[in-house]
Amino acid sequence: MLRSLYSGISGLRAHQTMLDVTGNNIANVNTTGFKASATQFQDTLSQMTQAAAAGQDGAAGSNPAQIGLGVRVAGISTNFGQGSAQSTGRGSDMMISGDGFFITGKGGQNFYTRAGAFEPDSAGRLVSPDGGILQGWAAVNGVVNTGGPLAGIVLSPNTTSPAVATTRAALNGNLPADAPVGTSVERQVKVFNGDGASRALNLTFSRTAGGWDVTGVDANGATGASTLAFQDGALTSAGTMAVGGITVDLAAVTGYAGMNTLTVAGQDGAEAGTLESYTLAADGSLVGSFSNGSREVLARVALAKFANPGGLEKAGGSSYVATGNSGAAQLGAPGEAGIGTLATGSLEMSNVDLSQEFTNLIVAQRGFQANARIITTSDEVLQELSNLKR
Repeated sequence: MLRSLYSGISGLRAHQTMLDVTGNNIANVNTTGFKASATQFQDTLSQMTQAAAAGQDGAAGSNPAQIGLGVRVAGISTNFGQGSAQSTGRGSDMMISGDGFFITGKGGQNFYTRAGAFEPDSAGRLVSPDGGILQGWAAVNGVVNTGGPLAGIVLSPNTTSPAVATTRAALNGNLPADAPVGTSVERQVKVFNGDGASRALNLTFSRTAGGWDVTGVDANGATGASTLAFQDGALTSAGTMAVGGITVDLAAVTGYAGMNTLTVAGQDGAEAGTLESYTLAADGSLVGSFSNGSREVLARVALAKFANPGGLEKAGGSSYVATGNSGAAQLGAPGEAGIGTLATGSLEMSNVDLSQEFTNLIVAQRGFQANARIITTSDEVLQELSNLKR
């Protein structure tokens, strides 16, 4: 049987594979995080009809004569080039700018993906559309240990920020230097116990001939007193007062004439609060905003990189699994060298180049047609051989 028949068949198979790969690329042109693939061909083992011979005295050498036996698919490589960004405005959508991969856990196995479309489930876990749980490091009291084990990131609405007892309060503004002796100015500071219960700290400023006397009365019964003296409007006396374990900072108070602008600048206590929202920082930290006004790091997203990303095996759902040729996953935090940074409110689109893919379609189609012509031509030759005997 003619060798060209089998060469033509191998060409049909190889170009059919190229059509399959190209068609899959085009089908996934709008798939988030999809990476296009390319087909590489190589020739098969050639049949030796004449071996090479070295030159001798009086005779020239000869080259080998070989007949090729067709083509085969050498490999299908994945292009991990960066895809374009698409803004979504959703706080749970993330995009990697760099070479890293998100890590998701499903069924006790880790998967790696560039698709950052995550959203909370009923338990507050950030999950991918196929149910993979985004992995990272949980924070303890706002501190993240990136050397610890990975776990699913949970942003439960039941997360609470603990109450903080007030230890310091501050006032600023101006006490009028031209106020008559005996003038009284009162201010009230809302402070908190360790269990989050609020109470009032009442401060009374009384004008004297030498300045202002300050008395403080805590709702718990504690008291405190101090004296403020000014020269040309600037405070010259001690700028603090203690009332039942709370230090009242008065250093920013001034004493110019004609203005009574004394205000409470703030205090460092807080009641307990519940999680209201969260934001993603460029380093992968998920920062929660609580109803008591506090902000605290809740977790940090982990990323993975590989020595040979091309060795990853596609596992469906825009995910990959590590193989022996990809190397083990090297974990790191966003912003580290070789990992990349994160952007929130955006997704990485497919890196499929339609102009290139349609060109590949033409090439594959013409290659398929040419190899089909090999088969029909070989068939005609065989028909001529059959016709020699009538």
